Amino acid sequence: MAKASPAIDTPLRNQLEKLAAFEPLDVPVLSLYLNLALDQHGRENYDVFLRKAFAEHLKAYKEDSAERASLERDIERVNAYLADEVNRSAKSLAIFASAGGGEFFEALQLDVPMEEHWLFLGSVPHLYPLACVIDQNPRYASVILDTHHARIFVFGMGSVEKREQVTGVKTRRSSMGGWSQARYQRRADNFHLHHVKEVVETLDRIVTNDRIQHIIVAGDDVVVPLLKDQMPKHLTEKLVDVLKLDKHAAEDDIIQATLGVLRQKDAESDVERVNELIGAWRSNGLGVVGPEAVLSAFQLGQVDEMLITGAAHDLKAVQLPDDASPGSVVAETSGAAPGTAQQIKLSDELVTRAQQTGARVRIIEDPELMKEFGGVGALLRFRI
Repeated sequence: MAKASPAIDTPLRNQLEKLAAFEPLDVPVLSLYLNLALDQHGRENYDVFLRKAFAEHLKAYKEDSAERASLERDIERVNAYLADEVNRSAKSLAIFASAGGGEFFEALQLDVPMEEHWLFLGSVPHLYPLACVIDQNPRYASVILDTHHARIFVFGMGSVEKREQVTGVKTRRSSMGGWSQARYQRRADNFHLHHVKEVVETLDRIVTNDRIQHIIVAGDDVVVPLLKDQMPKHLTEKLVDVLKLDKHAAEDDIIQATLGVLRQKDAESDVERVNELIGAWRSNGLGVVGPEAVLSAFQLGQVDEMLITGAAHDLKAVQLPDDASPGSVVAETSGAAPGTAQQIKLSDELVTRAQQTGARVRIIEDPELMKEFGGVGALLRFRI
């Protein structure tokens, strides 16, 4: 019988869409991304970064200005949240705040790490880093099974969203020979087949209800061929790979192994997707490349999927259209510079427009794939 635990009610993508609908403000909107990993001494290492970044950016506003008052309140609320409300098992944190915008405050605790700390101040939430994290940690299903037991997981953002178990009849090896042995083996094979069919039915329901696009299977040489034979075409098309994993493997170990495979396959498919974009651009007009062309396509509602480099400093800086969010974006980071002010604002403008128009966003990790085209391109829904 299958046993289920509840799925997460609010997918992170919905929160990204909500943030993308934010109306620009005249006071600063703070976007903060923190790596919560402990250092070699078992301590959090973001305090120094925050003190320096907050002090530096407060200086940019006059003492009695509405902008400074809003940012001071944001800093107060961020510090209070960090002191009292962070789950210490979280690996990273994203906070979006603007006290001058009706005490706006959104905090997202994530189970996946971020490499650096980032602080952005602009007229709207800065969403490009969040879009990168979501793309790098897709939702997917994993099946760990043998001939009588299966665990089915839905993973997303480094954690378990759903888990189900399917248990069949456990059979034992028989020392009988001849006709009796053959009859026993047929009976065992029937039990195994029935179990695998139930696994496939359960997996199919989960994949359909949760709109899963990727499946990874782990099992032995006996049960995996049975599973593949029973999987309908629409599930087979979503099968990414088959792994060898201990059937009793811990959930964290399963996540680490399966996500590594998924990212490798995603990197390989990036090449195919970029080639598809280039082909569409050169042949049938259902593709555009370069920031200017992509921004124009967004204005016309043409973009179906945007392919964008994974680092803002790889984007070609261009003049933004008149309907772009007002003002500039200033940034502070604990690592390498995230790009020029123009590149940073462009990266966020592109991601925000994708969310506002229902376009998919695909992050291309290898910068060389998109370098020739200014770091961004788009597959279109229709051509003019």
